[in-house]
Amino acid sequence: MNPERPETGDRFRRFRDQATGGPREGRRGGRGGEELNVPRAEFTSYYGRPVLKPPVWTWEIAAYLFTGGLAAGSSLLAAGGQVTGRPEVRRAGRIAALGAVTASAVLLVKDLGRPERFHHMLRVAKPTSPMSVGTWILTAYGPAAGLAALAEAAPWLPERGPLGLARRVLPPVGRAAGLAAAATAPALGTYTAVLLADTAVPSWHEAYPHLPLVFAGSALASGAGVGLLAVPPAQAGPARRMAMAGAALELFAAHQVENRLGLLGEPYRTGRAGRLLRAGRALTAAGVAGALLGRRSRAVAALSGAALLAASVATRFGVFQAGVASARDPKYTVLPQRERLDRRRAAEAADPDRWAGPAPATEL
Repeated sequence: MNPERPETGDRFRRFRDQATGGPREGRRGGRGGEELNVPRAEFTSYYGRPVLKPPVWTWEIAAYLFTGGLAAGSSLLAAGGQVTGRPEVRRAGRIAALGAVTASAVLLVKDLGRPERFHHMLRVAKPTSPMSVGTWILTAYGPAAGLAALAEAAPWLPERGPLGLARRVLPPVGRAAGLAAAATAPALGTYTAVLLADTAVPSWHEAYPHLPLVFAGSALASGAGVGLLAVPPAQAGPARRMAMAGAALELFAAHQVENRLGLLGEPYRTGRAGRLLRAGRALTAAGVAGALLGRRSRAVAALSGAALLAASVATRFGVFQAGVASARDPKYTVLPQRERLDRRRAAEAADPDRWAGPAPATEL
């Protein structure tokens, strides 16, 4: 402040009074006894723009979340059919897994823009990067699922010649590949949840303890839907059990996401994301009910399978939309930060020794 310019001090005091709601001696006491009333400051951002840049991912990634879970659930269904001696269940799961993982690869390459970028991601293996780990999971899973599905074509090959050798070799190779795909399936079905939670998007990041469970339950339910659609009810026992387990896990974890995150659970309950997730819950409940009640009806079982698949689509797209909505609204970024800062200040005031830095060298 320049002492030779007294108006500078007056300007500073005027700005200070406007910011604090009045002069330091009280709300009254301004010139002429006027009362200075300034409304309480409300949160806003520069020009109303988001604090975070919303995800640039498009619908391909939301679809990729679904197809990855469908591939994982189908491989687990196929393994169940293989272990329990149900060839129709095994065949349906293997073929669905191959179709889903092929669609996943196409969607991922489309999002990357150029196919060679997927190859470039395999140049390194970075355990701290969910994207890098997921690329390797997909690379390990894809050939195993492909071999398992190819083995289903062995009965149609001729018995003599080179193809006859393939007819004899493919079944044992398919059994081993099917079990390898099933062993990789849990990681394939849940790594995308870790990938979302590893971002700065508020509602994804805060849900990191629960999103993998949501995706795991959704993957099991979608795999069960394949079994209910493609297999006669008499052979669909593994699919019904998967449907119940997946629905219970998904509904429990989704409830945790919506009710344990405070303000950041709001995007999962409102707007387009809320409508999708509510539809997913209703379809999941309907699918499980149909699977249990339609043990002898092929039509009811097929409708139940379609409901479970549609529920998985709605759940994955709903989670995706919730994250996008939380990134676009600045309050989901700033208000939780303020709450964390307030809690830290309260903790420091309650226990200053715990939060104090190291003592200066002169005091040691």
